Amino acid sequence: MQNINFTPKDILQKEFRQKMRGYDPADVDEFLDSVIKDYDTFSKETQTLQDENERLRNKVDELDKQLSVRSQAPSSSSQQTASTSNMDILKRLSMLERKVYGPQFDNDPNESHRL
Repeated sequence: MQNINFTPKDILQKEFRQKMRGYDPADVDEFLDSVIKDYDTFSKETQTLQDENERLRNKVDELDKQLSVRSQAPSSSSQQTASTSNMDILKRLSMLERKVYGPQFDNDPNESHRL
């Protein structure tokens, strides 16, 4: 963590010089106690986010490696499978349209949804 000037312990142990017409030490201590709690909460949250960020970076690296391995595999079989799947989908869609629209689907040449 960069640009951090104080730890919660530094804030807790800070001693201020007292002057004749200074602030009430009890008020200052109470305020600093609140600052310490917030500071500690922010530190914990920052650490949690850094840990999660590292975990996600590792996951992205792992997925990138998996993707590169898959992309190096022969692509012709995957393209053939994709086109076969597309044909199956088109056939199923055509059968569903016939069932939904009935015989008028096959007979109406002006239908824009025909394939």
